[in-house]
Amino acid sequence: MLIIQWLVHCALTFATTTFSHYIQSQPRPQIERPIRLEESELSKDSLFSLHQNLINIESISGNEQTVGEFLEAYLKSHNYTVERQYVDPLPTSLQDFRAEEPNQKQRFNLLAYPGENRQTPVLLSSHLDTVPPHYGHEIHEHDQIWGRGSVDAKAAVSCMIQTSQELLASRQISPNDVSLLFVVGEETGGDGMRRANDLQLKWETVIFGEPTELKLASGHKGILIFTVKAHGKAGHSGYPWLGQSANHLLVPALVALQKLEFPSSQKYGNSTLNIGRISGGVAANVIAEEARAEIGIRIAAGSPGIVKKLVSDAVKAVDENLDLDFSEGSYPPVYIDSDVDGFETTTVNYGTDIPNLNGKHKRYLYGPGSILVAHSDHEHLKASQLLIAVEGYKRLVRSALKS
Repeated sequence: MLIIQWLVHCALTFATTTFSHYIQSQPRPQIERPIRLEESELSKDSLFSLHQNLINIESISGNEQTVGEFLEAYLKSHNYTVERQYVDPLPTSLQDFRAEEPNQKQRFNLLAYPGENRQTPVLLSSHLDTVPPHYGHEIHEHDQIWGRGSVDAKAAVSCMIQTSQELLASRQISPNDVSLLFVVGEETGGDGMRRANDLQLKWETVIFGEPTELKLASGHKGILIFTVKAHGKAGHSGYPWLGQSANHLLVPALVALQKLEFPSSQKYGNSTLNIGRISGGVAANVIAEEARAEIGIRIAAGSPGIVKKLVSDAVKAVDENLDLDFSEGSYPPVYIDSDVDGFETTTVNYGTDIPNLNGKHKRYLYGPGSILVAHSDHEHLKASQLLIAVEGYKRLVRSALKS
């Protein structure tokens, strides 16, 4: 009996070993999965370093010169042809939005292309400017990268450059397939992208980079920005009948605007109003001579013209002497292509440069990070999202070139 058991044991051992060797010799199936940090030393070295450098350069809207010069030198060192396109200084009405001591002598967009052709089938584009205040790059526990612009939108800028580099290195694209466009002023109305229309270039597909949590956005709300101004008469606050407070004139108009019902839609939900900034008067003991409120409406349905009329009627019903100034760059809800397999889809409530770029190209919106932490004092994302985003951008580029 013992001999028989020994023979069976030997036979099973031989069969198991042989089968194991056979399995190990067979090609393993390729399984799509999130990329871990340790899997790509190339991505670690170049992508994270570029992202860190961009975050550490203050580039609040209107003060983008330094980051533009850095990125221009970086791209040239990687054999791109780089063109500057100068953009006018920000208007006076936006100066308080900028850095305290902005350098507006040179604001410029950057167009970069690795081949001979500046006009390519596919364009990767995002923005270089950020909102204030600036704070630098930090690494927190669990591979969290913090810093102004870490999400919006220096993550997209870094990933797009890495995408181009890796696709070229692996010869999945040719040098004349893809170009890069990085613009200024997206956070203050899109003057950089509107200036880019003067390049007189056309693309078949443009991939825009913004924080979408690695999902393809199928659309975003429209926008209308305007200012309500009130003009009063200054005087001593102890004798209010001798003057007229601009603040007192402005407040009822703001209350009326908050009570308005704006258009809504199933796709985008409700239109929303934000009184973003109020200013008026000079001191508590002085009757305010001037007052103003800067307001933005995220449009979920209808046209800016419809919303403008609702706003105008409400304000003028309160006081016909109130002034209304509507900013340039208003637009209705924006349709975005989302027809590439392998992505979750979403809609977003923020605005982008998509409607500011003219043309009949297909347009995609995609990027790492969440808009919910952008513009905050805790802007951050996981380092692994940068690597995953590179793979996502690659998939979008390959799909665009096949279509």
